[in-house]
Amino acid sequence: MTSTRPQAPPILRVEALRGGYGAVRVLQGIDLEVRAGEVLGVLGRNGAGKTTTLKTVMGLLPATGGRIWLGDIELTSMPAHRIPGLGVGYVPQGRGLFRELSVADNLRMGMLVRASAPAVHERVLELFPVLRERLRQAAGTLSGGEQQMLAMARALCIEPALLLLDEPGEGLQPSLVARVVETVARLRDRGVAVVLVEQKVDAVLGVADRVVFVENGRTVHWSTPAELAADPEPLRRHVGLRRD
Repeated sequence: MTSTRPQAPPILRVEALRGGYGAVRVLQGIDLEVRAGEVLGVLGRNGAGKTTTLKTVMGLLPATGGRIWLGDIELTSMPAHRIPGLGVGYVPQGRGLFRELSVADNLRMGMLVRASAPAVHERVLELFPVLRERLRQAAGTLSGGEQQMLAMARALCIEPALLLLDEPGEGLQPSLVARVVETVARLRDRGVAVVLVEQKVDAVLGVADRVVFVENGRTVHWSTPAELAADPEPLRRHVGLRRD
């Protein structure tokens, strides 16, 4: 496991994580870590356990084994409602917006989590200027790309040290996926640690500092985009993707 960045202590550390849905065990030994100002891409086939991992980190599913640390704070058994208040932003698959509420009200919900200062709201709108023009519009009437921007903007309203993104490019045209990737890169430059789960492999490799492969609920391989460009075999083996 290597990185070209200084080895500061991880913001997020997941050790031998196990869990799932009731009696259905999905995670059988997930190990992850990501540092401030780093993007960690998580790749694997459908059903590998990527989304379940993020939900378990957020406390939305119970961990049945292993440990989760945010810095020196253990999250493993912490109630889900407390975790965003520690500076963990989460954009779930499907975006999770309050569709009937306005753009402004969705952002306000994010601001309330940590009583963020008005300047945070302004910085978020600078990242997503189209939302400034849509503040009074119901979230459910936005285009797919605008909804994804709003979901990310709401998560950023808590000023996260760690941002978890689950399939942010889902259903988006290539130009909008590129916007998402650009935004992730800007967040990294601001020191945010980002965990990016995404099926669009080129998008992940275009922004990630490191990549972890998940298979059958286990961490099976670590790499970097440069290493995968030189030897794409892990992509074929763990994702089923050929890059000739």
